[in-house]
Amino acid sequence: MLRLPESWVWDSWFVFDGENHHAFYLRASRALGDPNRRHRRPYIGHAISKDLKNWTVVQDAIAPSDPPAFDSCTNWTGSVVWGDDGMWWMYYTGTALDNCMYVQTIGAAKSSDLMTWEKVSSEALVSADPAHYAPLDPGKAFDESFRDPWVFKHTDGKWHMLVTARSKDSELDLKDRGTLGHAMSEDMLNWKVQPALIQGATGFGQMEVFQVEEVDGKPVLLWCCGEQELSESSKKKFGTGGMFSVVGETVLGPFDTSKAVRFDHPSIYAARIVSHEGAWYMLGFRNEENGSFVGELTDPIKVKLAGSGLVSA
Repeated sequence: MLRLPESWVWDSWFVFDGENHHAFYLRASRALGDPNRRHRRPYIGHAISKDLKNWTVVQDAIAPSDPPAFDSCTNWTGSVVWGDDGMWWMYYTGTALDNCMYVQTIGAAKSSDLMTWEKVSSEALVSADPAHYAPLDPGKAFDESFRDPWVFKHTDGKWHMLVTARSKDSELDLKDRGTLGHAMSEDMLNWKVQPALIQGATGFGQMEVFQVEEVDGKPVLLWCCGEQELSESSKKKFGTGGMFSVVGETVLGPFDTSKAVRFDHPSIYAARIVSHEGAWYMLGFRNEENGSFVGELTDPIKVKLAGSGLVSA
């Protein structure tokens, strides 16, 4: 468990350096009083562990930039990969002061040791392409969703980015328009936005914090969605929001969200699965319990693949 006495902790992402697991996470001061205020005031924190249970907190990794910059208002969720240049790359979400929280874009920072990070650019590297994704429309949707980058190198030799996004198909109900955004790059710096990897109604108004991994040789897509963003059919099927997963044909899909499995936990959200000593474990933040926001990371929960998704092992 990772609980900070001075800060709430929520979305997290992990990387293993060969010896230690590194957790990067969103954190904001409990002095804000109302946990809903945390979204405008996050830093990207950093902690280290050998067993995914006992964490040593080290210096924060990323803070908002001075304007003008794509992340002058907020730094949000991302992922870390070992780059072709022998450096660690952290891709993360930013919003700027002139449209704080509402227009979401993606940038990057680099590090030689996972401790000290230098931002690649004050401008975003990736943003929503209106040819494929919904632009900001205050009358219908809260935001221009394009966040939570999950980056990996594929067997095609190219880098792929999975993104929380919203379909531009206005014929769909808003709570069916959450989709799996996609971008590609050959050099990690210049990205080309692609069509969504899931088309049509998904049953989710938001599909947040994607991750894709091969579990038992099968590609598994993991995401989260709050109860308020579930379609009526998904509410009937799942009862409430939380963590969801589904097996696909490849790590790039296709993925059929109608076969999604909800992970049985009272509050875990924005979770990741992490490989440790030959097994897979889920870690995420404890969201609302008994009407109150908790804001701490869970202990690792061992998981396995059963049917079309992940369950507790």
